[in-house]
Amino acid sequence: MKILLLSGLGPSWPQGSAFYNSNMLEHTFLDKECYHEGLKRNISKKDFYIYDSNGDEKSLFRERNGIEKNLTTLTLEGILNDCDCEYEYLDLEKVWNNFDYQNGDDIDYIFLSTTFICNLSDLNYAINWCKQNLPGKKIIVGGQFSNLKYKKILEEFGDILYVMRGDGEIAIPALLDYLNHKQDDISKVPNLVWRNGDEVVSNEVKMVDVNTVPAIKLDGHVDNMYYESMRGCAFGCKFCSFPAASPKWRYKSAQKIADDWLYYSDAFGVKRMRAMDSAFTFPPKRLQELLELLKDKGIEWEAYSRADVINSKEVIEALEDANCRLLSFGFESLSDDTLKKMNKRVTAEQNRKTNELLNKYAKKLDYRCSFIVGFPGETPEEYQKTHDFLVNEYKKQFHLSVFSLVDETMPIWQEAEKYGLEVTDPNNPDYNWKHKGMTAEEARKLHQQTLYDVRWKNEFAVGTEWQLPFDLPLNPNLDFTKNYRIEKLIERLAFVTKDFKGNQELIDAITESVVQELSTLGVHIKGFSYNKEERSNNKALVKSDEK
Repeated sequence: MKILLLSGLGPSWPQGSAFYNSNMLEHTFLDKECYHEGLKRNISKKDFYIYDSNGDEKSLFRERNGIEKNLTTLTLEGILNDCDCEYEYLDLEKVWNNFDYQNGDDIDYIFLSTTFICNLSDLNYAINWCKQNLPGKKIIVGGQFSNLKYKKILEEFGDILYVMRGDGEIAIPALLDYLNHKQDDISKVPNLVWRNGDEVVSNEVKMVDVNTVPAIKLDGHVDNMYYESMRGCAFGCKFCSFPAASPKWRYKSAQKIADDWLYYSDAFGVKRMRAMDSAFTFPPKRLQELLELLKDKGIEWEAYSRADVINSKEVIEALEDANCRLLSFGFESLSDDTLKKMNKRVTAEQNRKTNELLNKYAKKLDYRCSFIVGFPGETPEEYQKTHDFLVNEYKKQFHLSVFSLVDETMPIWQEAEKYGLEVTDPNNPDYNWKHKGMTAEEARKLHQQTLYDVRWKNEFAVGTEWQLPFDLPLNPNLDFTKNYRIEKLIERLAFVTKDFKGNQELIDAITESVVQELSTLGVHIKGFSYNKEERSNNKALVKSDEK
């Protein structure tokens, strides 16, 4: 029996991020080669370069180094390998790009991960791709989205044979035994949802002890490794469906985490661990134990944290001593009213204190924060507090999202009537919601205004959208503060012709200033120098070509 494993990021990643979502990169060199009104020439990402420590020319925009597969894919492959199951992996990116798959004769079943699929229309697209490229093959789905929507999926998609709920470490081996006729009672397969005539049957749900899950065996050396230390969540933010998908919060011990990380470092040369849990720094006791275990181990790591964890200089020093190099925080808002609506269980003052402490005391520890515009009940006036913080106070990378309405399992739906929350297209809710505070369209306008104002009024903060495909820092020869400046300048250079279209004098002035400062930071453009004499020659050539 052979499986085709379809796993990877969703169709809206990175297109669904703040810049791509609104086609903001269109007509900029961050999207594809185009004519730049300030540089007076065609320009693309491949034209930017730096020099490495050996003096060799090196592209500024390099593909992300280290492991390319996401944590879901790595986990699924690890489970299938442990089961000695023959399978072929196909990245879902190829599905979204309508890849022509022609080698499916020996495929018996399709395993489709829905972890990064966020609505029924995207699922329908993936199913249709399967039907077109592998007609007649049985489809089995699992992951975050199908875990939440299993009943509706089996009711609406006749081509889906089964849905696997919950922990794949339990569900997949049992299902493979059933498919291989090693046992013949489908009702005994844990975590499986299936049809019994017109009835949708959900078998007993069993959960794995996360401390017994073995470290994943990799194929050779990797620089970076994704990691999961818990399932479920101890908190109940009303914009998050994770607790509904995994209602029991379970977490690995500090010793288990340290042992796994040392294994990855020793066996595969991993230099940096990326913990993907939404609140890795919780509970406090585990964090304290882990920081002691990681001292002097030389393993750099990054993680997601809550703002209230960073409450003193001593906490920051302990994190740095344990080689923590990057923390991501969900600040979400600087409005106490909005934070209460979200049930974030932090205050705007705690967010500000975390920001101030890290700016003051962090030396090796970098950080970035995420924010949301348009949460149900939020008004433009309340969002203005977040806007002003980003424009006037914040100095690091940030991610600004328009409120994303994934499905009815989000706790905020329980207060839909209170906030007048409505959706006109339930199969694609992200673009079709409104509430008493604002509409999705209004939220997107506020979102774009904030990005514009931060781009031109804040000399430090920089959005983290266009950088997603690239290896960071862009210039490894410099510290992260100077690299943020490079990102800021690159973004300004890319957007100056869009943001100030028609104002050629301003475009020229900004372009000249940006290019000159980039050169002081070791960033150059092939075949280009912003020398005034050369610039005049370029203009003459352009006019000659136009004639």
